[in-house]
Amino acid sequence: MSHIFDLSGKVAIVTGANTGIGQAIALSLAEAGADIAAVGRTPAQDTVEKVRALGRKAEIISADLSSIEPVQRVVDETLEKLDGLHILINNAGIIRRADSTDFTEADWDAVIDTNLKSVFFLCQAAGRHMLAQREGKIVNIASLLSFQGGIRVPSYTASKSGVAGLTKLLANEWAARGVNVNGIAPGYIATNNTAALQADETRNRQIQERIPAGRWGEASDIGGAAMFLSSAAANYIHGHVLAVDGGWLAR
Repeated sequence: MSHIFDLSGKVAIVTGANTGIGQAIALSLAEAGADIAAVGRTPAQDTVEKVRALGRKAEIISADLSSIEPVQRVVDETLEKLDGLHILINNAGIIRRADSTDFTEADWDAVIDTNLKSVFFLCQAAGRHMLAQREGKIVNIASLLSFQGGIRVPSYTASKSGVAGLTKLLANEWAARGVNVNGIAPGYIATNNTAALQADETRNRQIQERIPAGRWGEASDIGGAAMFLSSAAANYIHGHVLAVDGGWLAR
């Protein structure tokens, strides 16, 4: 069965590949055989070195995805440097926190532009290439807030709800044309971004008590899910948002 998870000969774009979930996804894909275009505002040098240590090709593509200006260049550079494009992982994202009564237009626009607008247009640019070759896998990183409301993060909740909807729409359009579009909704994952929550004894206890698995997730848990959805094992999965949350949504 291992061959259906084999990504040898595939090229993957991973946005936000510098640390945390993005780096774990890049490494999981590389371990399965894929070459990696590591995209982000901060050069993902550590990720690229680790991918190359696995015997795979890897290139840094610098791009600030707070606007759509670099989107087509990301695809073009990937094709030029790695000679192909088969997988797109839309992981890059930001969050801004404030009470909804105080939330600013600037914070709204910044999050929506990065988390939703750039995601769509990168799907579009990569999708054109994938549709032409009648082969491709797109995995959008959504959130538990694609299903729940959250508090004090109105633009983040709106953007991640939009990512889930967009994933289904693109699957409707592209499933019969050889391109799989799916999503992953991470639960509470132990990364640098959640260090403050982990360090807060009360909140850390409350979170773990709420998770049926009884622990925080690891970034590699998301990497494994992304590898699966990028492989032939997921060929008949379209428009699904997979919660990797230790059972959070089941409780």
